[in-house]
Amino acid sequence: MKIGYKLASEAFGPNDLIRQAVRAEDAGFDFVEMSDHFHPWLDVQGHSSFTWTVLGAIAAKTERIGLATGVTCPTIRYHPAIIAQAAATTALVSGGRFTLGIGSGERLNEHVVGLGFPDTVQVRHEMLREALEIIRLLWQGGYRSYEGEYLRLEDARVFDLPDEAPLIIVASGGPHASRIAAELGDGLFATEDKPDLVRHYREAGGDGPRYAEVPVAWASDEGDAVRAALETSRWAVTGWKVMSELPNPVNFEAASATVREDDIRAQFACGPDPARYVEKAQGFVDAGFDHLVMQNAGPDPDGFIDFYRNELDERLRALTPSR
Repeated sequence: MKIGYKLASEAFGPNDLIRQAVRAEDAGFDFVEMSDHFHPWLDVQGHSSFTWTVLGAIAAKTERIGLATGVTCPTIRYHPAIIAQAAATTALVSGGRFTLGIGSGERLNEHVVGLGFPDTVQVRHEMLREALEIIRLLWQGGYRSYEGEYLRLEDARVFDLPDEAPLIIVASGGPHASRIAAELGDGLFATEDKPDLVRHYREAGGDGPRYAEVPVAWASDEGDAVRAALETSRWAVTGWKVMSELPNPVNFEAASATVREDDIRAQFACGPDPARYVEKAQGFVDAGFDHLVMQNAGPDPDGFIDFYRNELDERLRALTPSR
């Protein structure tokens, strides 16, 4: 079992994210996973720095801990050629510690470049397939071209390539994306503890690592933890179909207006009791995930990192499927 720490680019400035990554390495986390956004989910979060700059700084300031994007959309805001180059460079400067998390994206971040965002999941998945093919092609070296239905590549070469290409972990919210992860990726990424996501991945031939984000909110007082998560992270309760479609933080403000503290308690492990965190993580382990990312929505990231070191590390690593 590998345990990661989520760096929320929407909730903290770049220098704080770098500092948290250094502390996460010291606390024993195996990797940090960083979101790749242009906008935060809610204006109250107040941040959204450029992920690739932050990852480079983290690579320079750490020695052991793995780095991952969770996740990058390589189809609209970025062309896949840019992501192929960025990931290769990050792998080099981190000494091979980088994992590329890839997904079909959210309108929140992709519409900003004025090229639109596909209205159907089918088109997004077709674009994701083409993007993955382009990235793989460029990582083979040499000058490459590609002609797809949605994406093109013209006589391009990534000159600085690592000896071993980064793993590509593909985000899934349903059977189609799980099949893409199995066919074109090296692993699976999810935000829900749904066994079917892993089952479809395995049935399609996938045998790589399975990453999942575990929603938690730490504070020394449970009420403080719940209120903090409600203020900054209530968007997570809306579900992926909503999260992928809305264009701006103001829309998420409206969509999450009816979320209450009980909704937060139902989705997040909140407060100072380690047993709640272990129980929440167990659901993901039972669903078939073996890389758990602690996504803390509490008000005190440093307090949570200390809590992980003292109360959670050994317990989470000891988890095995209960059925």
